[in-house]
Amino acid sequence: MSVSLSANGFTLNLPKVQDFRRNFTSHMMGQIQVNLFPNTLPVHLNLSNPSCFSRERINSINASAAANVEITSTKRSFRGKSPKNINVLVVGSTGYIGKFVVKELVNRGFNVIAVARERSGVRGRFGKEETSSRLNGANVCFSDVTQLDSLEKSLENLGISIDVVVSCLASRTGGIKDSWKIDYEATRNSLLAGRKYGASHFVLLSAICVQKPLLEFQRAKLKFEAELIMEAEEDEEFTYSIVRPTAFFKSLGGQVELVKDGKPYVMFGDGKLCACKPISEPDLASFISDCVLDEDKMNKVLPIGGPGKALSPLDQGEMMFRLLGREPKFLKVPIGIMDFAISVLDFSVKIFPSLEDAAEFGKIGRYYAAESMLVLDPETGEYSAEKTPSYGKDMLEEFFERVLREGMAGQELGEQAIF
Repeated sequence: MSVSLSANGFTLNLPKVQDFRRNFTSHMMGQIQVNLFPNTLPVHLNLSNPSCFSRERINSINASAAANVEITSTKRSFRGKSPKNINVLVVGSTGYIGKFVVKELVNRGFNVIAVARERSGVRGRFGKEETSSRLNGANVCFSDVTQLDSLEKSLENLGISIDVVVSCLASRTGGIKDSWKIDYEATRNSLLAGRKYGASHFVLLSAICVQKPLLEFQRAKLKFEAELIMEAEEDEEFTYSIVRPTAFFKSLGGQVELVKDGKPYVMFGDGKLCACKPISEPDLASFISDCVLDEDKMNKVLPIGGPGKALSPLDQGEMMFRLLGREPKFLKVPIGIMDFAISVLDFSVKIFPSLEDAAEFGKIGRYYAAESMLVLDPETGEYSAEKTPSYGKDMLEEFFERVLREGMAGQELGEQAIF
């Protein structure tokens, strides 16, 4: 079920969450239709040759590396090396944030091994050659992170040890089974395989919304987070960094072109139900890359937002109209509409169990319509902009200005959205 929802100003792609305001406005105005059929996760992987990659750069890492990698006991020694001698395995490398992380790590001089599906991108539109080109500077390893044996075989074929694993994996749909398959099982496979071949540090891209887990993908992420922390508690030579970002710029840009075309800005309630401190994709990639070597980020859960004040959907809408030089025009949607739709779906699941993902998608949309992407203060139980750390230099207003000028072409979320 491709229910389109926007909340917190997000363009929430459902599966895992699409732009409700775009489709609601279009439904109200007879402009756009809603696709009522769920997307599925395409898994077209080259399992017969799981480690197709460019070996030239890998050979330069350690020309004497044998197929059977000898793992030394000094696991933390990578922090004393220069980046060019540190082998970083990136899973989820072709995803929404993953490709920015690969680029940043390559620019910093790390030896990056990017794990990718044989067919990557939205609906598998990119083949091996284009995937390798888009991950320029990295050694691309085609494998299946959902199959531990396949991933371990791929790493064995590299003939080198792994120092750090960076996981940018995330469910494409937010559906129940897909969440556990990717957010938990595939991410856990990456930990197990990385550890087998020497990894002593794991950087996890999680999501700030897991602090209030009401959804299946949040529970799956939290289960892996707990196991990752336990791994470090049981082995003092192993460390982790768990990164929980707030909203991304692209996720907030779904209504820019509609507003530019004269449509109203759609928001739930009075537009102040929730807020976020949005961070740009390059700034987030920079923060994640900092976690590879920064010892002050070791063994910590790291919520992170962008620079500037927290912005509500009302703030974001007013910003768009100000940039356009127009009087604000809003369409306010009662949050009760979503509550009614969810209740109908929950009842329908009892009769038609196959609708369980549709019901989950509705709950995802409802969550982002009402919950802030800010740190949840455990003492007050309230979201706190002040306690949400800021990082980076890119401002949302500059992004909106660029989108108004150039459009959103090439910045589509596709099937996947990263919190």
